[in-house]
Amino acid sequence: MKRFTISASSTYDVITGYDTIKDIGKYTGEVLDPCRLCIITDSTVNNLYSQVVLTSLIESGFQTSKIVFPSGEHSKNLSTYTNILEALADEGITRSDAVVALGGGAVGDIAGFAAATYMRGIRYIQIPTTYEAAVDAAYGGETGLNLMSGKNLVGAFWQPSLVLCDYKFFETLSDLKIKDGAAEAVKFAVISESSLADHILKNDYEYVVERCISIKKSLIEADEKCYGLRQILGFGHTVGQAVEKLSSYSLPHGHAVAIGMVVESRAAFKAGLTKTDISVELTDIFKRLGFDTSCHYSADEIYNLAVMDKKIFGDKISVIVPEKFGKCSLHKISISNLREYIREGLK
Repeated sequence: MKRFTISASSTYDVITGYDTIKDIGKYTGEVLDPCRLCIITDSTVNNLYSQVVLTSLIESGFQTSKIVFPSGEHSKNLSTYTNILEALADEGITRSDAVVALGGGAVGDIAGFAAATYMRGIRYIQIPTTYEAAVDAAYGGETGLNLMSGKNLVGAFWQPSLVLCDYKFFETLSDLKIKDGAAEAVKFAVISESSLADHILKNDYEYVVERCISIKKSLIEADEKCYGLRQILGFGHTVGQAVEKLSSYSLPHGHAVAIGMVVESRAAFKAGLTKTDISVELTDIFKRLGFDTSCHYSADEIYNLAVMDKKIFGDKISVIVPEKFGKCSLHKISISNLREYIREGLK
């Protein structure tokens, strides 16, 4: 079992280990006094893990309730969010109580946003149950939901009180879900630590998750609200999230971001922003992981969604430029050049 402490607008611990979920009540008791805890989860995770979480919390003196919504990115919308808020009110949850987000990225995003906005903000705990959420989404306080116009267009920065990552969860993940997490981890190899790629290919989960936490911790602490350096965590996401949306979310997030990373790497090289084209190396890594990184959407289709990217300020967008495998920088380009930038990346 390892602990990482993240110091942002609030300070909290990230606990990692194997079969730690049975002790969630004990760890929660370290950061919260006895109160009411509402577990928010999806239909898949509910059947697998909600009972062990409920049992541990109750044994530690917490009153519990549960909200379950259909699994999948399509549920991360205003309707589900409204239903969660109404359920929290019906349960009599007050500002001294808290939410427990039990699930993957979609659950963490929408449960965290509900916690950030219910009664102007209550505490919450993140329990990521997917590889993808464990390497990235569960830390840093980015919460939100999707609009018809695009992904994660509504949200807030709201730091959790505790994050518990249990590697035992990975045993019930499908091969598709493992690949999704591996793709998100490759992002960290590109932006910060090239040697991480070998561990990803070997499915060295504990090493990969812990290194990703350490890398993201430093970025969160340097730029909590994502106005500067933290934006490099969006590598592959300008194109990737557009592709994800264009597929009506039938293409999983990690797979979409893998495509985005290849396209954006090639685009940066062709635009002369870097002397190194890592797109070939990335394509090879993703092929070894079992990905097809070909993109079946046009530059116009991707651009029409990319103009809603959260890295846009005024008439410019920050693009992430791989200087080499393991080091990235930010570069601003005009929105008027973005369509052609994407087009070159698709060639």
